[in-house]
Amino acid sequence: MAPPKTVTLNDGHVVPWLGFGTGTALYNADAEELVRLAIETGITHLDGAQVYENEDSLGAGIKASGKPRSELFITTKLRPLPEGQVIDVKALLKESLTKLGLDYVDLFLIHSPSPANKEGKLQDLWKQLEEVKTEGLAKSIGVSNFRVEDLQTVLETAKVIPAVNQIELHPYVWKAAQPIVDLGKKHGILTASYGGQTPVARVPGGPVDPALSTIRERLEKTRGAPVSAGQVLSKWLLQKGAIVITTTSKQSRIEEFIDTEKVPDLTEEEIQSIDEAGSKLHKRIFMRAVFGE
Repeated sequence: MAPPKTVTLNDGHVVPWLGFGTGTALYNADAEELVRLAIETGITHLDGAQVYENEDSLGAGIKASGKPRSELFITTKLRPLPEGQVIDVKALLKESLTKLGLDYVDLFLIHSPSPANKEGKLQDLWKQLEEVKTEGLAKSIGVSNFRVEDLQTVLETAKVIPAVNQIELHPYVWKAAQPIVDLGKKHGILTASYGGQTPVARVPGGPVDPALSTIRERLEKTRGAPVSAGQVLSKWLLQKGAIVITTTSKQSRIEEFIDTEKVPDLTEEEIQSIDEAGSKLHKRIFMRAVFGE
């Protein structure tokens, strides 16, 4: 099996373009079998979070796969804590590492800017992340669900620029997300996408569907092999400069995601057609309160 396509982060570490997420359908559920299946099928990037309440089973799935730690990229995220609560980032990360059965994670993210941004604590929170990176508990550090103003707040005092900002990204939020993605590019912050399959999985019959169908047919002719609408969306994300975090309970879908590497690129006109169709409907599924929706 060919090694997965990777992207180099601003700190020199390398991240596979495709990550298997343990949130959404696996939220507060046993992820062991699906994590093992994902790894055995060829995914080496696993995306967890403290708030998913399943880091122990993510760790069990990693162990059950038998895959060497050096060949895996593991992400977890700092849980948002209630307003007024003192946050000890190092202690919380060490709890995660114990559950995961690991000495370090490859990437540690602040899961949400809220409520720290309302309390004026984002810069302190980021400083604590810089400290766990210095100690080697996290190889890379970043953020998630950060808006332009949240990123700017962190950048004002950051000694380490965030390596990643993981956000909901698909055509129905592209118009709103583009300034966040652009600011990331300016500072070398990689955008990681989640919810990328929303037009297919959550908004069937939406304005993007005809564009996906037309592009899919063209790609199938070019490739001489089947291409799914989901693969078109993944290519769109990759060509926007984002990596893809996704999840599924089916091996066939895991194989389909991996197979996206072999799908030809979209043309500029095709990307534009998806952008324009997506701009006709704004549909955010996750973290709506953070974005004031």
